[in-house]
Formats: sequence, C-alpha cells, structure tokens
Amino acid sequence: MVEAGPDMLKAEPLARRLGTTKGSFYWHFADVPAFHAALLTAWETQATGEAVAAIASEETPVAKLRHLAQIIADAGAETAADPSIRAWARGSKMAAQAVARVDAKRLAFMQELLSELDIDNPEMARIVYGASIGMAALGQPTPGDNGRAIGSLVDLILALR
Repeated sequence: MVEAGPDMLKAEPLARRLGTTKGSFYWHFADVPAFHAALLTAWETQATGEAVAAIASEETPVAKLRHLAQIIADAGAETAADPSIRAWARGSKMAAQAVARVDAKRLAFMQELLSELDIDNPEMARIVYGASIGMAALGQPTPGDNGRAIGSLVDLILALR
C-alpha cells in the first residue's frame, strides 16, 4: 500500500506481488474486507498501544508529551504507514473509522498529558496532534527532523503556560 496505494490491497495484486496464488490469499482470509480489517486492526494496535507503552518509561509528563508527539511525527518514518492509511481513509469507510478511533485515542492521551501540566485547553492537544500528523505527512528531509520540529512546538506551548 505504501509503495503502490490502496489498490494493492486486493487479493490478486497482493498475491502477484508476494509471488503466490490468489487461493493462498483466501486460505488466510475469508475475503478482501477481512484482510482489510486485519490490516487496520494491526495498525491500530501499533499506532496506539505500542506508542503508549513506548513512553511509559519516561519520568515526567513533559518527557511523555514530547516523546508521544515525536512518535506520531515520525510515524511511518520507515514504512509511511500513517500517511498511507490516512490517504486510504479518504476512500474507505472502514479505514476512515480506524483512523477516527486512533485519532480519538491519541488525542485523549495527549490531552491527559497536557492536563497533567495544567494545560486544560483541549485545542492545545489538537494543535500538537495536528502538527504531529502534518510532520509525518511532510516526511523527513533528514533523520530526526520531525522530532526536533515537534519538540520545538511542545517547548513553545510549555513556555506559554
């Protein structure tokens, strides 16, 4: 999907790309929508659960907020999964629902971290989250650029409180 778009998420193109048969695809999945559901479930788990687990070791709310924003900004740095799934969601109700669930979880967690820092305006969570998504969509000119840029935004917000 990242390389060729969501049209590759059909049985025949996927089987061809993997050098296998369409029958092999159907051995693993009842149909294409079942494959899409499995793919989106795996992405949701990675995009929410793994990110929260990754920042659990941070000691302060500031460190957690900065790390979470960097994870989102760098999301898909190697695979471009987030921007690709967001693009797919523009034409797929199932993908759009998955994106909405991930966004809601990430926003709630970000708002929780901001609240721990006495920043209770929910728009601040939307600003940091939106900037993080934008960074992922822009790509990284050089490794770490997105993390530094989103870190600067977090620092600015923290300085204004």
